[in-house]
Amino acid sequence: MHHQEFEPPQELQDTIKCFWYNRRASGAELSSFEVVPDGYVEIIFHFGSGCSISSGGELQPLPSPFMMGLLNQPAIFYTKNRFEIIGIRCFPWTVFDLLGLPSNKHGLHLFEHPMAKLQSKLNTFILAGRIDEAVATVKQYFLQMRAQVAPNSMLFKAGIAMQEAKGTIPVSKVAAAAHVTVRTLERNFKRSSGHTVKDVSGLMRFEQVRNRLWHDPNANLTSLAHEFGYTDQPHLSKEFKRYSGTTPAAFARKAKKGKQGLSKDLLNLSS
Repeated sequence: MHHQEFEPPQELQDTIKCFWYNRRASGAELSSFEVVPDGYVEIIFHFGSGCSISSGGELQPLPSPFMMGLLNQPAIFYTKNRFEIIGIRCFPWTVFDLLGLPSNKHGLHLFEHPMAKLQSKLNTFILAGRIDEAVATVKQYFLQMRAQVAPNSMLFKAGIAMQEAKGTIPVSKVAAAAHVTVRTLERNFKRSSGHTVKDVSGLMRFEQVRNRLWHDPNANLTSLAHEFGYTDQPHLSKEFKRYSGTTPAAFARKAKKGKQGLSKDLLNLSS
């Protein structure tokens, strides 16, 4: 497993969290990996033997690129042999406007977009091991797209407030930070992302707890519940299981034993 992350240019920092590259190798038989929900939307270019997602008990092959929107439960992917990814980790309140696509709440989003024309060029770079050039090509494409979209200062300010508070800020305070009413914020936020402020904040908060437990499996759950604004430990446990399919205590035990079935890179854990 190999994973790299690349900072976005300043002009894209209100839209994109990071660009990333991941390479994994497996045998000729299908192997699976799980992606747990977080507060980002991912645009995925993939190379190699392709990948599929488990849907309704069947495997659905995925085109390149595809988009993973906000998840409310883990998603299982399948691949074999060589599998490489160039990913763009986007803020959910900006990505659909950037791409000129209608927002939606679906986790998996298959879409037609001119960026698909990058696939052949990126594949050439990937096969040659020229990862930096592949990422630079994607960065340049998104810079050109960003230059054609007027910035939404209200959503930018709201997003900054939510990130700084790590999902623990009430909607009323997000609206105050954006200098708009709650109603105006909610209407624009849902139009742009397909989700409510509360939806996204819940994912951001879960992500912070998950990251903390990964790095410190001995962290006290009651203290974490207080720190991240949950009513109490049972509330934290309920929300954690809702998004991850497991309890925070079970997740911490697996992390502590070093037997976590999910790779840190594929979990998109921040350091």
